[in-house]
Order: sequence, then C-alpha cells, then structure tokens
Amino acid sequence: MEEFEQWAHARSGALARSAYLLTGDRHLAEDLLQETLTRVAQRWRKVSRQGAPDAYARTVMHHLAIDVWRRRRSRPAEVLGAPTPELGAPEGGDVERRLVLRHALAGLTVRQRAVLSLRFYEDLTEVETARVLGCSVSTVKSTAREALARLRATAPEHLAEFAPGEG
Repeated sequence: MEEFEQWAHARSGALARSAYLLTGDRHLAEDLLQETLTRVAQRWRKVSRQGAPDAYARTVMHHLAIDVWRRRRSRPAEVLGAPTPELGAPEGGDVERRLVLRHALAGLTVRQRAVLSLRFYEDLTEVETARVLGCSVSTVKSTAREALARLRATAPEHLAEFAPGEG
C-alpha cells in the first residue's frame, strides 16, 4: 500500500484540478477526488501491475462525474465557486478573463466539461477520450464541437484562440 500512497501523493494535485474542472465546485471536487482515490486503492494491485494507474484514475473520475450528473440532471445548473487553492491563479492571469471563462464553463454540461478537460487539459486524443468516457469517437467529436460552440458564443473575445482548428 506504500506504493499507492506515493502515487496518490504525487498525483493528487493534478487529479484535484481535473475534478474541479469536471464539477466546478471545490467541495464536489474534493468528494470526487476522494471517491476516485478510494476506488483506485481498492484495485491498486491490478491497476499497478497493468502499469496505467493514471489512466485508470481518469476513467474512474470521469465515470463518477457523469454518474453524479445523471442523478442530478433535473436540478438547476451548477454555479462555479471560487477556485481551489491548489489551482492557484495563473501567473500574469487576467482576472476578468478567468471570471468570464469560469462563467462560460459553468454553462456546460458535465459531459461537455469532461470531453474538454480530457481533450485540451489532459491532452488526450479523441479515441483515448472516447475510451475513458465509454462512448464513441463521434460522440466525443460532437460533444466537443457543441461545447466549444457554446463557449465561443458565451465569451468570443476570450476564446478566439481556444482549441484552434476544432469545431
């Protein structure tokens, strides 16, 4: 279990940022991270033998986020809160731009945020993203296209350079 603890300590920051991107809420992100780490720990021997604990953790996290979204689908849209301390502010970051982007991301569904975070934050291919989310490549493409269109409509002046060539 020491190996798992070392891995979890090394990867918790990146996983926390991914969880925040998926949930848009610090407390929900903490819950998502905790549940993800619990599930990875439960299968650590097999996951570590296969040599892909990061990929397994991403898959678990995104599936859990989508499951929560499905259960809460009938509730009003989520509102993103203050950024978590682990995320910090980008150096030289423009406060107005960050607020606009946060607001724009709040208007996306969890699946749309999952696709964008995997494609552009985690830098996965469409095939890898589809595998993580358990959907088809065409679903990834259409979801990314719709999410980017929504982001561009919400904040066109701040997103002109976002995902060039997509959409």
